[in-house]
Amino acid sequence: MNIKKTKDFVASLVGKPCLFKVNVGRNKWEKFEGVIISVYDKVFTVLVGSVTKSFSYNDVLIKDVQIKENNL
Repeated sequence: MNIKKTKDFVASLVGKPCLFKVNVGRNKWEKFEGVIISVYDKVFTVLVGSVTKSFSYNDVLIKDVQIKENNL
């Protein structure tokens, strides 16, 4: 996958509930549900409850952030 495909993948999930798995260092992972609310040139933002988090597309590309659509 390249950066363009990564941006297109993230953009296709805007407004949809997703499951996120984020590498927080030292072999630890944080899992949560959220909704991608906006995409920008270098980053995208995720609404988790009432908190907004931002991630770079590079994080997705190197698999420090893993996203899966939550099909309920």
